[in-house]
Formats: sequence, structure tokens, C-alpha cells
Amino acid sequence: MRWEKLGPVFVPPGDRWWARAYCHLPTALPLGDRLRVYFAGLDESKFGRIGYVDVSASEPTRVVEVGPEPVLDLGEIGTFEDSGVVPSCVVGGPDGVRLYYHGFQRTERVPYLIFAGLAEARSPAGPFKKLSRTPMLERTPDEPFIRGAPCVLAEAGGYRMWYVACTRWSTTNGRLHYNNVLRHATSPDGVTWTPDTVSLEPTGSDEYSVGRPCVVRTRDGYHLWYSSRGHTDLYSIRHAVSADGLQWERDPAGGLERSASGWDSDMTCYANVVEVKGRWLMFYNGNGHGRSGFGVAVLTD
Repeated sequence: MRWEKLGPVFVPPGDRWWARAYCHLPTALPLGDRLRVYFAGLDESKFGRIGYVDVSASEPTRVVEVGPEPVLDLGEIGTFEDSGVVPSCVVGGPDGVRLYYHGFQRTERVPYLIFAGLAEARSPAGPFKKLSRTPMLERTPDEPFIRGAPCVLAEAGGYRMWYVACTRWSTTNGRLHYNNVLRHATSPDGVTWTPDTVSLEPTGSDEYSVGRPCVVRTRDGYHLWYSSRGHTDLYSIRHAVSADGLQWERDPAGGLERSASGWDSDMTCYANVVEVKGRWLMFYNGNGHGRSGFGVAVLTD
């Protein structure tokens, strides 16, 4: 499995009040001859809102349209999303389109808390309406810090989810780090979830966190792309395979490495993989976790 980078796609030029900078977690939805790529932009105070850009399905580096206004706003003061909302997965729902996202809240002793939410819209254009003022994935005794970046698949009359959970915060060489694992959960309706197992944990001496899962099911099983973070390796997109979506075998050949120079030379992270017109495309962030915008790669074998 080999990915060919097609190049950067979009970075906010600063002309939208809600997206002065950054493109966090590009999340693509195929729409015929175009793809709608949702992302979180930051305003001047670094509060996050979800908007979109449309790109050509045949030339995914070509921007067709930039959404004028956000499709999902941050929450009211004091809620789990009062500092911002970030997209993670978009799927068809019973009444249109479901947008799985997470909200973040800034805190005093750690940078933020993150918990997942759910919003729905009649069409991909939005606006999306949140189903609850409280998180879809609320804190638990086992996962009190972060439960975010959900990836959802509809399967066998129900739904499966892979998401990020923080087990603890730690300090290494004077720097504070989250320690994340990937968890698995099931649901009969895509709204109420039951976690059942840890899917993937960090390995080795350098890697301390795994994040933003993107799971795709094909005829030969399940494929997972995730963001690996280490003390010396800032961020890299890695790949794993599984027969059941629970037990994963890491595949060193299926990830996306950093470029020698340019917008993704420091890191690659937050992959979102979709099939479009017989091709597999990966949208992802580069330097600064989205400060340099997002780009796209195509699977060549």
C-alpha cells in the first residue's frame, strides 16, 4: 500500500470571521462531482467553529467553493464545547446527515478537556443542529479527560465507533502530555454508545499517544489510519489492519510520512480516508496540527 501526495489543498486566507486561521481535522463527504470537506477554523480568539470547502472529485486539490458561514457553532459558556467544535466523521442518518464531532473546553491546569457530540442536518449544507447540550460521550471513571475524535460505521443493523480516550496526563522533561488510546464502542441507533474494549495502545519507548482514528471496511477486512505521537516524532500517520476491527496489526507500509520540506515537513496527522470514483483519497493535516491547512494524497496500489 503506497500513498502519493497530491499537494496542499486549502488554508484559510483570513477573510472569514470564523476561520482566520487553521483547518483542523478535514472530514470529507463525497457529493457527486465534488467533495465537501468539513474542518474546524479558528477565529481571532482561537475559538473553533465547523465550516467547509468543496473540492473537485476528479481534481481534489482544486477548491470549488468555500462555505461563507460555519455550519456548527461553539457551545454556550460553561458547556463542554464552549471553546470550540471540531469535525471527525460524517455519515448518512435517518433524517439526513449526521456529523460526529468533539467539543473542547479550555481549563487551568491542562490545556483542554475534549468530549464527543452529535449534530444532524437535513442536507450537507447545514446548518447542523446539536442533539444535546451535554456530550454524546460523557466522562466516565475510566475516561475522565478525553473522549473524542469519533469514527462511526453502520454495520449489521447497528453502529460501531472507534474513538480517542485519554487515560492520564503525564510530564516528561517538563512538558505536559496526554496519554491516549483508541477505544471501541457499539450502538443500536448511533446515538447511545456502549464502550467494550481498547482497540489500540501506544507501543515502544517513544510513542506515547495514538489519535484521530479513521476506519474503513473493505472485502479483506478493516483498515485503520491513526495519528501517532512520540517524544521525538511529533506526529505521523500510521496504518493498521484487522479481521474484526478489534485486534489490530500495525502495517509499516500503509502510513503517510513527512515531506522533506514544505507545509507537511514537520508532521502528518489527522487522516480522513474516503473512496471517490474508484480511488481512495486521504485528506490530512500537516505542520502545526492544521495551521498550514490540509492536503490530500491518493492510494496508488
